[in-house]
Amino acid sequence: MEERKTTGRTRDQIPISEVFFSVQGEGVYAGTPSVFLRTYYCNLSCSWCDTKYTWQNQEAARQGIDYRLMDAEALAEEAARYDCKHLVVTGGEPLVHQRALAPALARLKRGHFFIEVETNGTIVPTAQMVRAVDCFNVSPKTSNSSVEEGVRVRPAALRALVESRKAWFKFVVSDKRDLGEVDAMVSGHLLPRERVMLMPEGTDRAVLLERSQWLVEDCKLRGFRFTPRLHILLFGNRRAT
Repeated sequence: MEERKTTGRTRDQIPISEVFFSVQGEGVYAGTPSVFLRTYYCNLSCSWCDTKYTWQNQEAARQGIDYRLMDAEALAEEAARYDCKHLVVTGGEPLVHQRALAPALARLKRGHFFIEVETNGTIVPTAQMVRAVDCFNVSPKTSNSSVEEGVRVRPAALRALVESRKAWFKFVVSDKRDLGEVDAMVSGHLLPRERVMLMPEGTDRAVLLERSQWLVEDCKLRGFRFTPRLHILLFGNRRAT
């Protein structure tokens, strides 16, 4: 996907949906106090996405309402407001903006931030992006997302993320029938099994807890890690958590 030509945007500006301080809710760093930088726009439209406000209206998105434009200096100042050096860049799809985002993250890294980037695994990261990032949280989509396979599965991007040696691969599981598809993607794209995580889909505590119980057992059988959705369990399905 080409980088969005946001109205009034210069080459070094990034459309930001929200910035907030919370704990990382998913992945290998779950529970870590983190500053969250959520970008606007996405190249997918997953049916169960819980941040649709970052892309559902993207063709008519309004600067100052749906997003604000920030450059590297503004991002550094915003992140420095919090007594925390762990940054999670999420979206939307952050790599849509990597041309402007990579130098901004490099600046934050020089300020001793540890940087996680969450991505759907469909865009090849640039060399500058790989250098700036400490951890890629990659969430390849299965058919439960209702996105066409040719759009959601990009072998070159998955291969590049594996080769970065900085990626963990997190699959969203709604039903036991999803697991065969996960197995096929892991073996078909040579994803390192020790870096594969399964996460229950859901935006309701009761649903997450029910799915977690059987999904943990499947993680044990397959040798995958289990990851919760701590932010949903702790705060419910609401923004800036």
